[in-house]
Amino acid sequence: MHNSDRETIETILRDAGLRPTRQRMALGGLLFGGEDRHITAERLHDEVTEEGEHVSLATVYNTLHQFRRAGLLRELAIDSNKTYFDTNTSNHNHYLIEPDGELFDIPSDAISIDGLPEPPAGMRISHIDVVVRLVRDEGSGD
Repeated sequence: MHNSDRETIETILRDAGLRPTRQRMALGGLLFGGEDRHITAERLHDEVTEEGEHVSLATVYNTLHQFRRAGLLRELAIDSNKTYFDTNTSNHNHYLIEPDGELFDIPSDAISIDGLPEPPAGMRISHIDVVVRLVRDEGSGD
């Protein structure tokens, strides 16, 4: 990681109220050092290991949840055994390619949601997660 990238990641963490520990800096560099990403804890663990950092999978999970609580990530529970973390924290929706599990954003103007119920007293809707599941069209090669 270049010095300017390090300073940027350190600023992101400090602004979110997080101390820039070695593990947070390594994981933050992979998450926030470029374009928005959708990533699982397991994939991030593989990437940080490839970088030569020794960070346990449990630490990756803990750090991702710290980042989420600090508002740096959005957590997307796609099904009971697959959770993605999204560096784009805006309210937006996703396509999921099954069965390979690739997740990507739906353009914000491509979907509209009508007919939402009124939330119970004292509650408000924080965001709506729409996941449009896709499969490859077997006949698309003709």
